[in-house]
Amino acid sequence: MSTPASPVPVAASLATPDGARGWQDAAKAAFLEARAAIVARFDAGEGIERLLGAQAAAVDAAVRAAWSACLPADARLDLLATGGYGRGEQYPFSDVDLLVLGEVEAQHAHEAALGAFFAALWDLGLKPGTAVRSLADCVQACREDVTTLTALTEARLLAGSPAALDALEDALRSEGLWLAADYFDAKRAEWNGRHARYNDTTNNLEPNLKEGPGGLRDLHTLTWLARRIYRVPGLEALVPLGLLGPDEERTLKRDWAVIARLRFGLHLVANRREERLRFDHQKVLAARLGYKDEASDNLAVEQMMQSMFRAAKTVQRISERLLQRFEEQLAGRVERVPVAPGFVLVNGYLQREAPGPVRSAIEAFAVFATWAACPEAKGLHSETARAMAEALPRIAPGEQQDADTRAMFLSLLQGPQPVDTLARMAHLGVLGRYLPAFARVSGRMQYDLFHVYTVDQHTLEVLRIMASFVQGSDPRFPKAKSVHDRLKAPWLLLVAGLFHDIAKGRGGDHSVLGAVDVREFGAAHRLKDHDIELLAWLVEQHLLMSTTAQRQDISDAAVVERFARAVGDRTRLDFLYLLTCADIAGTSPKLWNTWKERLLGDLYDATRLAFRRGLEHRVDAEASIAEARAEVRALLSDIDDAELARVFGEFPDESFLRYRPEQLATQARAILRHGDPGKPLIIVRPQGEAFEVFVYSPDRDGLFATLTATLDRLGFSVAVARIVTSTSGMSLDTFQLLPIHDTGEAPDARAAHASRVLGEMLSRTAAVLHPPRRAMPAALKHFRVSPRVEVRDMGDGARTQLVLIGTDRPGLLADIARVLREQRLRVHDARIATFGERAEDLFLISDEHDHALADTAQIERLTTALTACLEGDRPHAPSQDPRPR
Repeated sequence: MSTPASPVPVAASLATPDGARGWQDAAKAAFLEARAAIVARFDAGEGIERLLGAQAAAVDAAVRAAWSACLPADARLDLLATGGYGRGEQYPFSDVDLLVLGEVEAQHAHEAALGAFFAALWDLGLKPGTAVRSLADCVQACREDVTTLTALTEARLLAGSPAALDALEDALRSEGLWLAADYFDAKRAEWNGRHARYNDTTNNLEPNLKEGPGGLRDLHTLTWLARRIYRVPGLEALVPLGLLGPDEERTLKRDWAVIARLRFGLHLVANRREERLRFDHQKVLAARLGYKDEASDNLAVEQMMQSMFRAAKTVQRISERLLQRFEEQLAGRVERVPVAPGFVLVNGYLQREAPGPVRSAIEAFAVFATWAACPEAKGLHSETARAMAEALPRIAPGEQQDADTRAMFLSLLQGPQPVDTLARMAHLGVLGRYLPAFARVSGRMQYDLFHVYTVDQHTLEVLRIMASFVQGSDPRFPKAKSVHDRLKAPWLLLVAGLFHDIAKGRGGDHSVLGAVDVREFGAAHRLKDHDIELLAWLVEQHLLMSTTAQRQDISDAAVVERFARAVGDRTRLDFLYLLTCADIAGTSPKLWNTWKERLLGDLYDATRLAFRRGLEHRVDAEASIAEARAEVRALLSDIDDAELARVFGEFPDESFLRYRPEQLATQARAILRHGDPGKPLIIVRPQGEAFEVFVYSPDRDGLFATLTATLDRLGFSVAVARIVTSTSGMSLDTFQLLPIHDTGEAPDARAAHASRVLGEMLSRTAAVLHPPRRAMPAALKHFRVSPRVEVRDMGDGARTQLVLIGTDRPGLLADIARVLREQRLRVHDARIATFGERAEDLFLISDEHDHALADTAQIERLTTALTACLEGDRPHAPSQDPRPR
């Protein structure tokens, strides 16, 4: 019989079987007092193992008090702690797993008393998970569910006869009850499923300390497997058997303590059972654990998270070795296949034949070289992996190595599967020993919503993306293969990727510091001077192309010319383009999109064209306009000259500078087919996961504000807005959009819906549309960016540049548009950039007469209103005469 626990509190008049009253208050007071003492000991820094034992003892006392108060001594029922509680690993708000063991007759005879006992536990502030079973029931439940078997193997007697626990242990060892091989298979399947479930980008930012990869559940599983396969009490008993090295056992204990302490503290700061280290608790926990901010890029929270990620990574490494040893033990056979001099495949895993330790870096590199040349290997054999781990203290930094070792490292970068090799070296700790700067960023989290990986994970993701450029296997980068094919030394791209973020967290500009590191690496490895200069430039300028493309108007010839001069030559441009693509896409799976691919591609093509022409041959605006007109005319060769002249008469010259020829051709065709110029023409085109919107409509007050609010309601964010007015007073506006969320609609259907809604809104007279009020995403409240408003005179008397920096939030652009409308300002161009929680928006604006802002009072009013908007205050209702758009 199983009796579920009930959260119903004990009635005030509950009496124990012997008539005593009031024991609950005494038991609860004792429990709370013990808990307060444990919390004080935690804050004083006492060892986590003692704290967990003390917590379990405090729970034991409360549970036993309730048991003795509610059950008679002769009940013929035994009380056992199971699961983590049975193991004695009890955290402040962990469940209290209990088994009431007894025959059915005794269960029924004391059913009311058991109900009172369970209710009393809730009243004491515990959260019991309970089962009431006979010994036969336990065996049957274990036969049906491996999780039940696992929980009962942790059983510990709380009240009753010691013979009951002995009987249960004997029953669980009975023949046919989950043979070792079956138990291993079941637990490994659980392991793989759990890792797949918790190894996503969300859990990179807010890891699950219990269930995530390298978390406490991995260590529990290893212990359970050791008990089932080898009949030993714990992992330490594997050391005399030669299955676990003394150093491995010490490392597991050390890293268990790191993660366990974090979990204990997490329960305290959350004041409830919580296993995910959420943003809500990270800073508070870091402060409670004594971490201090050291610099703006080495925050206390980042130091704490780095310790956690490093511990989890080490647990993963040793776990992989142990699982492989368990698997080999259960297989009962060893198949050895020679694959290279000194190496064999043992049951599919690569192993060094030479016994003993790996003595040097060059011997370690030989393992990786053989592994790279042996794609059929399932992995590295656990004994070789352990030898590699034991060799880590003997692997000196690269600049201290001899010439042969450094040459071999370079050969790994130029050999087969270089990215896989670097990832393997990183995973086994060898790369961090050879490049100490890489070790310093191992597990380094960046406390923001932009970077979803630790720095070392991000670096390896960048390298994996670079590897895809070789074959052109990733359709997200259609230009990458052709550019990569032009590289004369493509392995240098991997070095640039390896070093581009290697100096993060040092309290300075990581690009400048990383350039120093890569220069030292190049000199130590005797690279050619021009290769060293290329690498140093790439690392120092690795953000140049991204910031230019996303924050400046690359249709402006002056912007392209400045960028081209900064780059200098085609070789640097090719390397920088590929590094930039990989860096953006490797920052977050959601960051790369069709629009960014085209943006970087346009800047790349424009810069190559500038190089072909020669930077000394500047192209004036008139020549650019004439060239663009000719290209558009070629695309519209089927249209009559007179018709084309009529429609192009509406396009101001700036259109031919700001739009691509294919955009202008599409717009011109649509306008020619549009029957009623008094009605709005809306074209929405899917472009991969992005969308492009063209609006041809009679210009009117508040048009930009209406469009941005409508697009926000439709679930789109605006990346770029091009605001152009035709010579006849029609809008020629283009928006580049990114979906905020997936609606489940096909792209064409979503585009058609957006076109219809936009058309309906623009058909209304003087439509005033308020953006929807959506809840602020929970994570954003932990990442506040100080608002900044900059108003810059462009010097032409016609335009003013407005730069806004603040915390991103739903509806921000629509709110900004309303402020600009209220201030009677016109928007001529908008570039919207979002970097995690940080919004960086740039606008070109003018007053309602198309003049630059010159009135100091007006600029102050604008700055005040926009600062309030960026701080999260909704703009007030629009004025009665909102004229400009």
